[in-house]
Amino acid sequence: MSNAMYNKMWHQTQEALNSLLDKESQKMMKPQRNQVFIFQMLATFYIKYVQIFRNLENVYDQIVHPQKRMLIRKILDGVMGRILELKNEMVELELTEFHYFDDILQDLKLIPQQLEIPIPKYFLKEKLEVIKGREKILAQLLADSGLGITEKKYPVKPIPLEEAVKLIQVAERARQGRLRAMFMKQIYLQEYRAKQARLLGERVADVGTAALCIQKVWRGFHQCKRTEKEREEEMIFLGMNPPPLFNEVSAALIQADRVTHLRDKVQVKHEEEYRDALVTIKDDLKLIEGPNIKENLQDQIRRWFIECRHLTGTFPHYPKEEEGGSAIIFSNKTRQQVIEDIIASQEEEEKNKKKKKEEKPKKGKKGKEKKETKGKNKEESEGWKMSPSVFLHMMEEGNNVYKDLWKNKDESWNVPQGFDPELIKEDKRKELESEIRLQVDELMRQELKNLKLAVNREKELSGKTGRKKGSKKKNKKEKGKKWKVGKKDKDPTADRTIESLYKELVEEGLLIQALKVNLSDYIGEYSYLGTTLRQMSTEPMPSLLDVRQLITLYGILPLGSEAVHEKAPSVKSLLLAGPSGVGKKLLVHAICTETGANLFNLSAANIAGKYPGKNGLQMMLHVVLKVARQLQPSVVWIGDTEKTFYKKVPSAERKMEPKRLKKQLPKILKLLKPDDRILIVGTTQRPFDAELQPFCKVYQKIILVPRPDYASRYVLWKDIIQRNGGVITDALSISCLAKISDGFTQGHIVQVVKEVLTERRIRQQSHKPLTALEFVTSLTSMSPVYQEEEESFKVLEVQ
Repeated sequence: MSNAMYNKMWHQTQEALNSLLDKESQKMMKPQRNQVFIFQMLATFYIKYVQIFRNLENVYDQIVHPQKRMLIRKILDGVMGRILELKNEMVELELTEFHYFDDILQDLKLIPQQLEIPIPKYFLKEKLEVIKGREKILAQLLADSGLGITEKKYPVKPIPLEEAVKLIQVAERARQGRLRAMFMKQIYLQEYRAKQARLLGERVADVGTAALCIQKVWRGFHQCKRTEKEREEEMIFLGMNPPPLFNEVSAALIQADRVTHLRDKVQVKHEEEYRDALVTIKDDLKLIEGPNIKENLQDQIRRWFIECRHLTGTFPHYPKEEEGGSAIIFSNKTRQQVIEDIIASQEEEEKNKKKKKEEKPKKGKKGKEKKETKGKNKEESEGWKMSPSVFLHMMEEGNNVYKDLWKNKDESWNVPQGFDPELIKEDKRKELESEIRLQVDELMRQELKNLKLAVNREKELSGKTGRKKGSKKKNKKEKGKKWKVGKKDKDPTADRTIESLYKELVEEGLLIQALKVNLSDYIGEYSYLGTTLRQMSTEPMPSLLDVRQLITLYGILPLGSEAVHEKAPSVKSLLLAGPSGVGKKLLVHAICTETGANLFNLSAANIAGKYPGKNGLQMMLHVVLKVARQLQPSVVWIGDTEKTFYKKVPSAERKMEPKRLKKQLPKILKLLKPDDRILIVGTTQRPFDAELQPFCKVYQKIILVPRPDYASRYVLWKDIIQRNGGVITDALSISCLAKISDGFTQGHIVQVVKEVLTERRIRQQSHKPLTALEFVTSLTSMSPVYQEEEESFKVLEVQ
């Protein structure tokens, strides 16, 4: 698509966002009491924000104007954070992590695929070089320590010469036997044909009957092929079968990929030009307009001195640099407004002195007034109200900037969509003025001191001596305090570099390489009956697509965006609970791949025997957290986390000390600040072996990963067979496989497909198509996950 098309898409998205912000501000003011109405309202806002997020993400990825991209990024982060806030509100309202929007999607005329939250591409694009460099270093360290992923080398056993000769003889004799059998079969068929010809020699048919027989056979064959073709065309027309070139990449898609790559290059070029322009334009402004700005500021401040002297009889107090200097006094104000502010401040000081004297005897009345106000507040707070949003203000600011700058801007001169120099000049003028103001403030402070000394030298000298004594005492106290703080926050690895700590963790096997797996590889289908089942007061099992959505919301979006992580509802820890083979580890690796995060493995089996003793454990956690903070985002994975909270440690695992981290995990969570993009992810397949109360307290969000339902199994069989080189024909009933494999997990399906689709079987597909029976025979040797086992995981949701 062209630049004009993406600009149009942006304008349409901004209009939708503007109307949504207006609706939200109107509806959130009124307190509500009907829970169903509240959920419907929150869900509608959530779905609409998701649509806006999808469009903005696409626009931000493809638009090439650098100044527009800065504004879109700000709004995009705001929309992302608002989605997380609305999700948090829905969770608090319904007390469940899974929500179903079937009826609302029907009302808005949307399909379930439009509800999927995309992962912004800028998470990886903007730090691609850093991630590649880190991966190279990690691969090198793993190779040096011998922990890298190496190719399987099958051992070759030496065979004596006699046995080798025997093997060759057996193979050769078998080959000769097969050839002889084939020749004998041909001779037999020739003899049989000759015998039949001799017997039927008397009944020689005429040419007409022979031709008629051939015609019948040919016409029957031709009609069969024709009906098959017509039936295929009808099924394609009805949408029951895919078109013939459905799996092949079309020329239009190839061209679209080329265009996106070209746009990426143009983006980088325009960004570099914009950065260079920031420096050059500022230097030009400094040379041309700098002296004039300095003179104007000095004249303005001198007038202020004189006017204050005339009005109050004394020179004013000059604001300190920490308070903002002269910028506080003259921020968008005229001379008259400044004079009025000085008079008003003096009047307020006098009033405050009088109020302090009057308020002392009236302390008893305040208690009664507070109780009355509390009673009123309780009555008012009976209705539900939305909690205050941090991101609404961010979106409104961005929307206002869009209206002022870009909505009606004429860009006919800027066809290639490069930077706008006039906008840079406006920003740099303000920046230059603030820099020059700092210099002017220093000069004017000195000038003010000189003026005060000239008017009243004795007072100024006495004031100076008093201040110096006070300042010396304060400095002594501050020095003492700083020394104490330094003693408390002592870093045991202060003399070591991050590179050496990183290398140590890699060699110990605590920092591992994440597998290159995308979240889209976790295949699943939407649950179409969720709302209907809840209306019938039965809690539906979540679908795999719902699990994928939660991983995006709680794991990927906060880790990927720094602005969202700081202000959004914090999720420091995440638990993935489900039976073996449902893809919990795949989801952990997908979080790291999509965000470019480091992966630390603190599983009980992995840390066994490493950093022994209490001091060793504290040192290990300190090093892990220090490296994770420096190289954030980071994921700390605790596999089989139920072992850390065992009710009773099995005798076989006592040497491993699985409960080492039990007391340390809550402390780690307290140490994590809003700036730290670190996520603790636990995976478990036997949560009922753990003490549930401390176990559930550590993990803020618990996500149940279920077995795949029928719709997900159908998609899984189809996709996994095709990925492993299988060809799906009419002979293979995917629906039959999906029904038979009820209770089996994704791991079972992958294992079965790999067992059946060997290299030899893939080559035979042209003359021997795949059938469902081949997969069923290998499926019968596996034990499924029964419904009782799956329902036992619901104990975690209750907790």
